[in-house]
Amino acid sequence: MASADPGNAATAAQKMLKIENTQKRDALVEVERKYQKVWAESGVFESNAPAATDASQAQQDKYFATIAYPYMNGSLHAGHGYTISKVEFATGYARLQGKNALFPLGFHCTGMAIKACADKLVREVEMFGQNFERYTEDDDEEGDVDARQAGDGTAATDAGAAAVSDVTKFRSKKTKAVAKSGAAKYQFQIMLSQGIPREDIHKFADAYHWVHVFPAAGIRDASRLGLRVDWRRSFVTTDANPFYDSFVRWQMNRLKELGKIKFGKRYTIYSPKDGQPCLDHDRSEGEGVGIQDYTGIKMKVVDWPEAAKTTIQKVLPPNTQANVYFLAATLRPETMYGQTCCFVGPKITYGLFKLHDTAANPGADNDYVVCTERAARNLAFQGYSAVWGETQKFAEFIGADLIGTLLDAPLSVHKSVRVLPMETAQASKGTGVVTCVPSDSPDDYATVIELAKKADYYKIQKEWATLEVIPIIETPNYGKLTAPALVEKMKIVSPKDPKLPEAKNIAYKEGFYNGTMVHGEFSGRPVQQAKDLVKQKLFDLALAFPYAEPEGIVISRSKDECVAAHLDQWYLNYGTAENGGDGEWNAQVRAHLQNEDGNGLNTFSAEAKRRFEEALDWLGQWACARSYGLGSKLPWDDQFLVESLSDSTIYPAYYTIAHYFHRDIYGKEPGLANIRPEQMTDEAWDFVLARTAKPPSDSDISLPVLNAMRHEFQYWYPLDLRVSGKDLIQNHLTFFLYIHVALWPSQYWPRGVRVNGFVLLNGEKMAKSTGNFLTLRETVDKFGADAARVALADAGDAVDDANFSESVANAAILKLYELRQWIEDMILGDAAAKDNKDGQRSGPLNFWDTLFDNEMNRLVWETKEAYDAHLFRAALRSGFYNFTGARDVYRDAVGAIGMHSKLVRRYAELQCLLLGPVAPHWCEYIWTEVLGHKHSIQVARWPNDCPRPDRALQATADYEQTTTSAVMAAWGQLVKRLVKSSKKGASAGPGQQAVFDPRSSPFRLRIFFTESLPGWQERCIDLVTAALKETGLVDTDAIGKSIGKTETKRAMPFIQQLKKRLQDASESAGSSVGKNDQVVDETEKSVETAIILGRRLQFDEATVLEEISPRLKKVLGTRCEKVDIVRITKTTAAVSTEEGQEEIIEGYVLSTGEVLPMKDLPAIAASAAPGIPKFTFEPVN
Repeated sequence: MASADPGNAATAAQKMLKIENTQKRDALVEVERKYQKVWAESGVFESNAPAATDASQAQQDKYFATIAYPYMNGSLHAGHGYTISKVEFATGYARLQGKNALFPLGFHCTGMAIKACADKLVREVEMFGQNFERYTEDDDEEGDVDARQAGDGTAATDAGAAAVSDVTKFRSKKTKAVAKSGAAKYQFQIMLSQGIPREDIHKFADAYHWVHVFPAAGIRDASRLGLRVDWRRSFVTTDANPFYDSFVRWQMNRLKELGKIKFGKRYTIYSPKDGQPCLDHDRSEGEGVGIQDYTGIKMKVVDWPEAAKTTIQKVLPPNTQANVYFLAATLRPETMYGQTCCFVGPKITYGLFKLHDTAANPGADNDYVVCTERAARNLAFQGYSAVWGETQKFAEFIGADLIGTLLDAPLSVHKSVRVLPMETAQASKGTGVVTCVPSDSPDDYATVIELAKKADYYKIQKEWATLEVIPIIETPNYGKLTAPALVEKMKIVSPKDPKLPEAKNIAYKEGFYNGTMVHGEFSGRPVQQAKDLVKQKLFDLALAFPYAEPEGIVISRSKDECVAAHLDQWYLNYGTAENGGDGEWNAQVRAHLQNEDGNGLNTFSAEAKRRFEEALDWLGQWACARSYGLGSKLPWDDQFLVESLSDSTIYPAYYTIAHYFHRDIYGKEPGLANIRPEQMTDEAWDFVLARTAKPPSDSDISLPVLNAMRHEFQYWYPLDLRVSGKDLIQNHLTFFLYIHVALWPSQYWPRGVRVNGFVLLNGEKMAKSTGNFLTLRETVDKFGADAARVALADAGDAVDDANFSESVANAAILKLYELRQWIEDMILGDAAAKDNKDGQRSGPLNFWDTLFDNEMNRLVWETKEAYDAHLFRAALRSGFYNFTGARDVYRDAVGAIGMHSKLVRRYAELQCLLLGPVAPHWCEYIWTEVLGHKHSIQVARWPNDCPRPDRALQATADYEQTTTSAVMAAWGQLVKRLVKSSKKGASAGPGQQAVFDPRSSPFRLRIFFTESLPGWQERCIDLVTAALKETGLVDTDAIGKSIGKTETKRAMPFIQQLKKRLQDASESAGSSVGKNDQVVDETEKSVETAIILGRRLQFDEATVLEEISPRLKKVLGTRCEKVDIVRITKTTAAVSTEEGQEEIIEGYVLSTGEVLPMKDLPAIAASAAPGIPKFTFEPVN
């Protein structure tokens, strides 16, 4: 992590929203705290498996959901809140559905992050004193600790400390030095910058102090968000909780017995400084980076150029009989037959390193290799040096001094080749030495072409770069010379062409998957077979040996650059048969992911499923043990700890029975079973977790207790939902699937995994270093729980990154407060007697009442659909924003006559149910204290008896909204466009719109509607109907051929409009939420099609226009004196026009009965169609 720019940090901090008037927020918070206490005291979120004898409760559906438990090297932050909210909302909705819902939350402390931070403090206390009193700013120059080492970076003291010492509360109070640099060099500075009192920091030198502080703070902060968590089941990992420690050891024992854990030499990412493997959770940089396996080609030096010869003779006199090789790392050993040269980077520093005789590189005691220091360091940890982990460097060169060296090229048709310059060679990838095969590598081919053209410039002899390019592999698409063909096809002009990476990728895939060898003893074989055969031949002839390195830079939390080490270690045999893993195990997980029978894994998005598939393709063997950090000891080898991604795979199973073990999170206070950790033997775990049918014969736990725990597990499993960040698919979540598949039969395998993206704060990356950061506690302090939850729901739904917006949270405060006041007034106040817009009435429902009632029905079903799909942002939109919007339209439409009291109450009740999963405190208050329900909304039920929306009323509402919007849009344009002129107040001529100033002149709105289509439109519909019957498609090109030339201009746009309406009808017949997963209702689709093509509406347009005209008059303002509704009808006569025969029309004013001849009608009146009225604004004389 780069040092923060103080200027950027100040800018980010300034962007953070400042709330000054907190009265409304505080009123909401008061209710939130009240109900959090009520819920905690009542235990409403404590969910239990029903007794096996309780038949009625046994029929109740269960719902079990978790998040990936948070790591406890700091306080929970808004990003944690976002992930937590997905399970929280799902759990709230499940409760409304009547399900027995369980949401537990534990805390992960395993790994080296906490220990690394604690150990830094140990050293810093030794250096500077207990309170760091000996520290001076001059010490910053010697500091060797970067801010990135702190992991989450927030630290704490005892949870019960006074507010001034509450170190879990984020406060940015940087030291002078930190303020200047923007980054802390020492761990104690990092903790000071978070507002931790200096005198408390030394306590964190004990790693277990972190374990005892932050989980307690996490429970406090999560509870203040109002989570529906069953805290009885919470726990911490590591041996700090002996019950969980026992659970992890049982898991590892069983995996070893099943052959899933193996021991042997394998490559792993390793931290030399820490002396152990550095897995994903141990890294400050490079999470997800794996091992890249190469073949190290030994290209023996035949002759040195003068620039290097002197150096070599000093360190390796001729009588030493040393063998010196340029070590080239290649991914394509099968192409070695076509080597034409060897590349080095002219500006790269290379070394001469001594090798050691090994099984992989026999007879190498007098061998030396030329490669980069980085590559030599990796070689040393792979056993190629005399002392494991130590390099022996005899000389150093700049790449330019090596150009011209003559080498033997193993297997190549060209026995001797030269070392040439390659400006794009990288010291950070491979060995820095690149063997050149221009037949199959676009990079190599482009480079040798460049060198041959500019030999003098590069100070080489042209013939060195012009050896014959030999065909090695034939591919169907690019022939026998893939690289030259691709370079020509893609018009690549230089070695730095940006298209080269794409060309390289194509060449590799084309050669590997579709290529056939055309040279050498394996000629005729597919490359997929020949690759390993050629590699083994090179090994057998001692012309090459295996080499590996990290795929990219990996930095441990102790600031060490990691290497690829070849170690004896315990590992989980993940992976495919092709990459050395357990192929059968992999296939089982893959089949569960495919979910072909509907009983597999629901990933909720195609993107998440694709990422899982990719992980299953590439993810291989995984080291499951380490020697440093916190955790549980490996049961059969207690010098090792179980690493952090291996003790966190099946802990949802532990949640199901945790409350039987302990009442506290550390396993110190006995739980329901009143048993000791040592009583949970492996055999007891087997029975309780349903891996064996018979209870252990030697257990001193009573059989009723064992049966009760087993029943609890069998009731809650399988896990219904697991939520996590998308970045954990590449390790944690895939391991989660693997281990469940290994330990249990399929009925206990997970049913759902939902991943989300990272969380931005106010549209920018959240980071403490920039000040753009909120802890979960700060979030709730700033906005209150419900407003924060609304913003979390609004932040996003997809796998893409989400955005927590402070402005949304702040707006939610106002919206929730004002809506609460309005409902209080309407339900508890004297609103019925008021002569204003909030007055209420009873009796029969009128036009607007029925529209509002139906709109509520529609939004209830739309919100249900969103919750069912776990699309909480969509649920918030329909169930809150649009729901209150529908009320606003209704309230405005009924005006002075008031809202119907029955609908007001129905609205309030439905609003509580629809918003309940997201804003439970607000809804609880309205539900119980305003609406007077005796039972908590936490046990209320979703309105499943809500009627389906009436199609005709929905069409009426859509028509009203569309017509009103169109009138107001046209009105707005008119006000902008028209100016005072000499024509002000003048009447319009025949077919013309009057020009006047509506701001000062009275006017009328005229609405023209018709119940029949013009003849030419009727003919178009007939053609579309015939096409649908014949082919099921609307082929506009084919239909156009049946239309006369004179009518084409107006007919084709109309047909396109018809086609779009039919498409929209088809889509609306499916899911209105989550279009990627639509299921079309064919009956509804056919009804919509019949309406569109049947020339009819689902409502009486004249009646609707008469009903909405008072509202139109109102919204247009006091200058609108009247609204005339005019029915347009066709007469029997017609006239000829350039576009064909045109019917003669006339108008009928509904309110007066006046008949308007065609000459008195504006031209726009003829464009009216059923459901598509036209209108004019005309001055009143």
